[in-house]
Amino acid sequence: MARILLGVSGGIAAYKALELARLATLAGHGVRVLMTETATRFVGAASFEGIVGAPVLTSEFERDPMRGAFPGEEAAAHDPIGHLELAARCDAYLVAPASANTLAKLASGAADSMLTTSFLACTAPRLVAPAMNDRMYADAAMQANLETLLARGVEVIEPEEGRLASRGEHGRGRLPDPAHLLARVEAALPAGDRPWDGLRVLVTAGGTREPIDPVRFIGNRSSGRMGIALAEAAAKRGAEVTLIAANVALPAPAGVRRIDVETAAELARAAEEEFAGTHVLLMAAAPADFRPAASADEKLKRQGSLDLHLEPTDDILAGLASRGGENQTVVGFAAEHGGDFIERAREKLSRKAVDLIVVNDVSDPEIGFESEINQVAMITANAVSSTGKGSKLEIAELILREVDCLREKSGRPAA
Repeated sequence: MARILLGVSGGIAAYKALELARLATLAGHGVRVLMTETATRFVGAASFEGIVGAPVLTSEFERDPMRGAFPGEEAAAHDPIGHLELAARCDAYLVAPASANTLAKLASGAADSMLTTSFLACTAPRLVAPAMNDRMYADAAMQANLETLLARGVEVIEPEEGRLASRGEHGRGRLPDPAHLLARVEAALPAGDRPWDGLRVLVTAGGTREPIDPVRFIGNRSSGRMGIALAEAAAKRGAEVTLIAANVALPAPAGVRRIDVETAAELARAAEEEFAGTHVLLMAAAPADFRPAASADEKLKRQGSLDLHLEPTDDILAGLASRGGENQTVVGFAAEHGGDFIERAREKLSRKAVDLIVVNDVSDPEIGFESEINQVAMITANAVSSTGKGSKLEIAELILREVDCLREKSGRPAA
């Protein structure tokens, strides 16, 4: 995996950097941490060292016991200059939190600490995540510093709006969630270092809405969480990911191109336009099977009974699968409710002529709609395999591993 250099500057949000280091390490990345002297007043270096398994450096004059190596690497044979060696070896450098003072130094090119000198010497992708009071963030000097960094190719991860450290204060200046920060770093990693580099992946998510009138619609309870997790997992693997989101309130993962649609017809058009250049289709959206034959132009009045005539929508998945090429892998999804849901999914696999059907039983309330966890069965022409319960991101990774196996068995190249 990647070698991530994490710079931590002074601010109350430094505690979030601990979780970021933990998540990055759990994901298999090698992490080294650089801290400013002020940062050590908020979080101890020993906490980071325990998490990443490597010493924390605060001064450019401090000897690095690992001689510039990242966890899992062999140290250099000589004793290199620390701030140059770490900057040369890393695949990405993130400063989080980036305080107002540190950002001013980075914008001016100052090199007065281990963090700033390494940043100046780093040619890998560089990212900063500002975190401060909203009035400081909005100041013209701060905005000018950020513009300067952006102009030099540094990626700025915008702070979030919410409650701030000062009691009773609210505004833009919060450090984003550590999982989001990690996703932004992973999206910035150079091509060629990840298993799905070169693959183009199309993911659909959410549920369509078929209008009855300008106010009412026929829809379903799909939240899009599974599709979002699939898009995130594919992007982490290095794929170029396009997400077609049908009425999904959740944000798209970092580095993912998003197309918003509402109806099954809009979903079909967008999928058809994107499918030809796709290597892997993950059809996790839940398009409506029926739509009103006619939609009223004005809101229908509440009087007496209402008779709706429904007509079938096009079978988007089957249509795309029928046009699939040799190098395309098509994965369908099915939400079933009790009974022999495996057999129903097996029939769908055959009828739609796809490579893989992923099915879950939403009669289990623990893995139903809006749930953060899932449990699925993966059905191919020759086998059925089931997962245990896990987060939707964990399940997404298992599904992508199954896609790997399918593509390897069929001899489909990466790109």
